[in-house]
Amino acid sequence: MGRRGYPPEFRRKVLDLVASGRRVVDVARDLEISDQTIYTWLRQERIDRGVEAGLTSPERAELSAARRRIAQLEAELAIHRRASELLGKVVPPKGGSRPSR
Repeated sequence: MGRRGYPPEFRRKVLDLVASGRRVVDVARDLEISDQTIYTWLRQERIDRGVEAGLTSPERAELSAARRRIAQLEAELAIHRRASELLGKVVPPKGGSRPSR
C-alpha cells in the first residue's frame, strides 16, 4: 500500500494486538505489513500519550497542512511575479504618453 494506505481503525487494531502481548514480528507477518511500520505506530502512540517527546498526531497534521498551504502560496506568488514581469514588458508605464497641459 502507498503512503497513508492504512486506515486509523486498522492501525488501532494492530496496536491493540501488540498491547495484548503479541510480538510485533508475528503481527507484521500475519497481516503482511512491515514490522518497522508497527514500531513507527507504537512510537507515535507513545508521543500522543505524552510518554515520549515529539510532535503529537494533531500537531503533525497541522504542520503538514501549514506546509501544503505555504507551498500553494509560494506557487501563487511565483505566478503573480511572472505575470507582473510579462505585463511590465507589454504595458507602457502610466503618465509617459500623455500630453502635458
